[in-house]
Amino acid sequence: MNTASLPLLLKQLNLVSMSSRWEEIEKMAKQNDWSYGEFLKSLADLEINARHSSRIRRYIKESKLPAGKTLSTFKFEDALSINQQQIEALAENSNWIKECRNIVLFGPSGLGKTHLASAIAYGVITQNVRTLFTKTTSLVQKLQDAKQKCQLPEALAKLRKYPLLILDDIGYVKKSEQETSVLFELIADRYETGSMIITSNLAFGDWDQIFTDSMMSVAAIDRIVHHITVITFSGTSYRRKKSETKK
Repeated sequence: MNTASLPLLLKQLNLVSMSSRWEEIEKMAKQNDWSYGEFLKSLADLEINARHSSRIRRYIKESKLPAGKTLSTFKFEDALSINQQQIEALAENSNWIKECRNIVLFGPSGLGKTHLASAIAYGVITQNVRTLFTKTTSLVQKLQDAKQKCQLPEALAKLRKYPLLILDDIGYVKKSEQETSVLFELIADRYETGSMIITSNLAFGDWDQIFTDSMMSVAAIDRIVHHITVITFSGTSYRRKKSETKK
């Protein structure tokens, strides 16, 4: 049978990896005396794996996660208050996202909250979970602009396409009615519809420094803690340690 048109047919079917490597796989099939079914399965596995890798690269790019902040680069030996097995479990099993659970990382600045939040996210992205990382102040400003243009529902809808949203440094949001109102609407919108990882230098008891209205603060916390895993950091700032070492 003439196979000259096979690459074109595979491209028309959008089987790009099969199209580029079918001859290589065919040689392997002949050398190992594969059946037709084994040959076809090998080609299918090749295409599926290539598409998965391409999807993960795309998800990582759109996530805007800080580069290099993975589990392998996090120094657990310097973070004695952190349970390494717990963190690895959250990164390796994304069921908590399917259950719309949240993770809140509390602790002073410079202890690795952002690094650990990003590391967990890198792990779940490999399980086909779309993720968006953002500084909370930056996102709040964008939502505030959208609200002024009467486009807040559309902006919140765009965020829903990410099952996991990382709000970094929520404690730095300005205590103003405009900013805290859109932050509350974001938290309310994601309640039991999507997961969040939140990093904060303020414990829940100090969130009255974020929200202008105490009732709004309580309502926001209630929605977050309904399904929550809390990770608390303690110790000396890594940046301070480095500075003291240099001195």
